[in-house]
Amino acid sequence: MIVTQKREHIAEYNRYLKKEMDLLVPLISKNRKVEQLHWGGGTPTHLFPDEIRDIGLNIKSRFDFSEDIEASVEIDPRELTFDHLKALREVGFNRTSFGVQDFNLKVQEAVNRIQSEELTRQTVAWARELGFQSINLDLIYGLPFQTLESFTETIDKVAEISPDRIAVFNYAHVPWLKKHMKLIKAEDLPSTEMRLQILKMTIEKLSDAGYEYIGMDHFAKPTDELAIAQKNGSLYRNFQGYSTKSGCDVYAFGLSAISQYENIYAQNLKNIREYYKRIDENLPATAVGYRMTADDHIRKETIMQLMCNLEIDKRDIETKFDIDFENYFAADIAKLNVFMQDGLLENDSDKVKVVGSGILVIRNIAMCFDAYLEKMMAEKPVFSKTV
Repeated sequence: MIVTQKREHIAEYNRYLKKEMDLLVPLISKNRKVEQLHWGGGTPTHLFPDEIRDIGLNIKSRFDFSEDIEASVEIDPRELTFDHLKALREVGFNRTSFGVQDFNLKVQEAVNRIQSEELTRQTVAWARELGFQSINLDLIYGLPFQTLESFTETIDKVAEISPDRIAVFNYAHVPWLKKHMKLIKAEDLPSTEMRLQILKMTIEKLSDAGYEYIGMDHFAKPTDELAIAQKNGSLYRNFQGYSTKSGCDVYAFGLSAISQYENIYAQNLKNIREYYKRIDENLPATAVGYRMTADDHIRKETIMQLMCNLEIDKRDIETKFDIDFENYFAADIAKLNVFMQDGLLENDSDKVKVVGSGILVIRNIAMCFDAYLEKMMAEKPVFSKTV
């Protein structure tokens, strides 16, 4: 989604979204049903309500939806009206996620995102009134001027609002990738130790409030599908986040959209004129693709088990991929020693298991099994600190 105030540009972009869908629909088996629908980016409600209805109905007319479809949308409450949410419900959306980040005004001013607590509460009330089945609030820790005390206040307020799910993401400061981040001074960011304290407090507070800690950045009420899936071992994670729908292909539409199939990742063009030109030529808007190797699949499953279950079942990996776990991952297992020495990880004959405070550095542990990380870091500083 692109944010613009020129409605004619929005209308043009919407036309091309429909044309892109028309190119793909004939290639999909008519026996396949859509299990999940997602509008992301935080900007879908930049559309007018009637534009939401138009795009939503056009999607429904082109695809066969499952009866129990999960249809979710990311929303920025700051430009939302009741009619926006009403339009989303009318076209089938039943889950929503609202961006909050932090309720502290000083933090909001530092990241140029002013959003009052009252506005968030009103937005959640509207969603409940309209019958959304699941409401999620997104928070971010590690932002400028955050302290343990200030974020504790935000967590208390969010727990009082009582959404079905809460996502608490770590702020990634990558000004070399995202130009707008250059406005944020590195010296205003909380220290690594402060981030750890904030995350630990968040886990404790939300656990006390009745939420289950899901994977590495989500919290859900015990009756939520994510919490149930984690308990029965069916929780799944793809590049979009946690899900209960494992094995689904992802068909993505629009500028820079990323699709995921069994063996392939494909990303659309990022330049809008090139995107339009490609579609006008009745060609896929793909800019780049990657075909996964056997090693990619093995590591993907290994990392996913760690992120979803906080453990790796060695025998399960061996059975699925016909490998000897200890030999295959010998170099990677050696990297785990520092976590075991600190009492954050256990490694026995059957499992690698996160223990104690290891959950606070789960990303770092998972990175030990990433075959591409060292190469990418050597070529260019792509990543920010994980904590």
